[in-house]
Amino acid sequence: MENYQMRMGVDYYPEHWDRSMWEKDAKLMQDTGVSLIRVAEFAWSRLEPTEGCYDFTWLDDAIDTFAKHAIQVVIGTPTCTPPNWLVHEYPDVLPRDAQLHPHYPGVRGHRCYNSLSMRHYSTLIVEKLALHYAANPAVVGWQIDNEFGLHECNCDHCNSRFRDWLQNKYGSIEAVNSEWGTVVWSGEYSNWSQITTPLGGTKHKNPSYLLDYKRFETDSVVEFQQLQLNILKKHCPNHFVTHNIWSYPMSLDYYKLCENLDFVSLDYYPSTSPEKDVSSGYSGALTLDLTRGIKRQNFWIMETISGPPGCWMPMWRTPHPGFIRAFAWQCIARGADTLVHFRWRSAPSGAEQFWHGLIDHSNVPGRRFEEYRGLCQEVQKLAPLLERTKVQSEAVILHSHDQFNAFQMQPQVEGMDYFDNIKTIHRAFTKLGIMTDVLSENEDLSGYKLIVAPSLFLLDPDLASRLEECVKNGATLVLMPRTGVKNPNNICWIRPLPGPLSDAAGVTVAEYDPIGRDVHTIRWQNKSYSCSQWCDILSPQSAEPVAWYEDDFFAGQTAATVHALGEGKVYYLGTIPEEAFYVDFFKKAADESGLHLFPGLPEGVQISLRANESTRYLFLMNLTRKPQTVQLDGIYRSIFNDCDMDQTLTMEPYAVEIVELPQKNV
Repeated sequence: MENYQMRMGVDYYPEHWDRSMWEKDAKLMQDTGVSLIRVAEFAWSRLEPTEGCYDFTWLDDAIDTFAKHAIQVVIGTPTCTPPNWLVHEYPDVLPRDAQLHPHYPGVRGHRCYNSLSMRHYSTLIVEKLALHYAANPAVVGWQIDNEFGLHECNCDHCNSRFRDWLQNKYGSIEAVNSEWGTVVWSGEYSNWSQITTPLGGTKHKNPSYLLDYKRFETDSVVEFQQLQLNILKKHCPNHFVTHNIWSYPMSLDYYKLCENLDFVSLDYYPSTSPEKDVSSGYSGALTLDLTRGIKRQNFWIMETISGPPGCWMPMWRTPHPGFIRAFAWQCIARGADTLVHFRWRSAPSGAEQFWHGLIDHSNVPGRRFEEYRGLCQEVQKLAPLLERTKVQSEAVILHSHDQFNAFQMQPQVEGMDYFDNIKTIHRAFTKLGIMTDVLSENEDLSGYKLIVAPSLFLLDPDLASRLEECVKNGATLVLMPRTGVKNPNNICWIRPLPGPLSDAAGVTVAEYDPIGRDVHTIRWQNKSYSCSQWCDILSPQSAEPVAWYEDDFFAGQTAATVHALGEGKVYYLGTIPEEAFYVDFFKKAADESGLHLFPGLPEGVQISLRANESTRYLFLMNLTRKPQTVQLDGIYRSIFNDCDMDQTLTMEPYAVEIVELPQKNV
């Protein structure tokens, strides 16, 4: 179920406010352009004050109040915050750390996903809610729980389920020993009962065991979510069901978590810090592209910034004028259909008192609120044009939660970070104006002209074959250091790197040097670039050298190669170069592959394209605090102002423009 309707909403907590405020809030929301609220995701103690005693009357009244003002409702199932009566009466609800100490209430998320009590009482409350609101016309959908995360749990329930999970995967204890290589350090198991969760912590433990444990953790959360999803789909077949993930990297595999949901929702809080004035927009672009790629469809923003956040850390700077609007349009430009801002009004009590809403504690709408009001009007005006449009990309960056976990468990060298390296690659694409998808390596990659595979540390031969087939059919594939080191079970391949992709790349790694934070240089296209982290000293087989190291004992040795294969080609970059190299390199690769570019974008200015069968809409966004100048390749008409724009476009801080393009003109 894809939900293309474009609308604006807010997160609202009726239980926090005197009833006399509900009607005033609903009327102001309607006047502002709000047509949706999310409620109740933290309200278990109000919905079930004591065991088995349910009270939905207050939520009924709140929903009725907002429905009178044409405001629809998404209900959050309240299982992120088990009430005190549940924790007190059934202490197995609480997760236990590696030393078997329980995590006590006080912060949300204090639950074990495998606890029988937690699953039982979660099922009861969700079923009661589903039955009660299935026929309520104001309720349109559900958010399961809130921002699933992990208090890694080592309780008896988790140990038992982990053993069951392993038995289901491997069948025998002998297979576990073989696939994990437990012979090292005399770690072989002779009985299932000897296998536990990582008691005492994860330091220096078997990496194959740890990787399977991380997979088990995600599967535990998926199973907990599926219990709720089954109930909601059974009783509310006409409602959508989603979950609000938060910015990667995270402890869970979002591809598995979101597989059975109708669509993905994201909680997105771009940094307001002047020091991150430019970098925040680029990191956000990656977050949004990754979110869109989880299910390869448009998504929702279920929370985003309304004022200075402050709870887990000291307060951030307040959003600069134009910031809230600009980053909202960034979300839409990269595939968001509905935006829900957190929150309507700042909380008067509790830990999130200073995670500011659109309206401050004064209860007087101010500058930020008026900016939001204008944003709502713009979205209402343009919704008929933009609904049912999607982002269309010709390039793709592969991303894997297993790769992330494997690098976290065994850092290869100081300063080498899997996700940070993806950020740098994606930033180069964004600066070039190349529309880019970020997809799981398990996805069908046919149709992409340029495929970038950052450090396929765990390399399945099947993936290697699929990538090779894409290249033979005309794609350009870019490989990077630490590719083909291990198999999917975290066991090293006994063959030259890059392992199963050696033949396709036409090159092997003769030697490598983990240089870490040391800086070296390579030469490519008669220009020198710095590099760090890692240096593969390459031995070309059928590939052609295209870059060379300039210093250290491997000066003059091959640093990068290209290999023609079928209708396409494979590049192997043996080091982690500076961003300037990526910008130059990917521009050349894009030109060779026939990708559309938007060269010459100033630092911090982004473009995006949303399209349907007949029309493309080009978004231009200055996500910085200073004016920027963008050179256009023609005269375009602003959809906002219905007037022609100069080819030399001056964009004020946080300015946004949207223009319509003919289908074949980029």
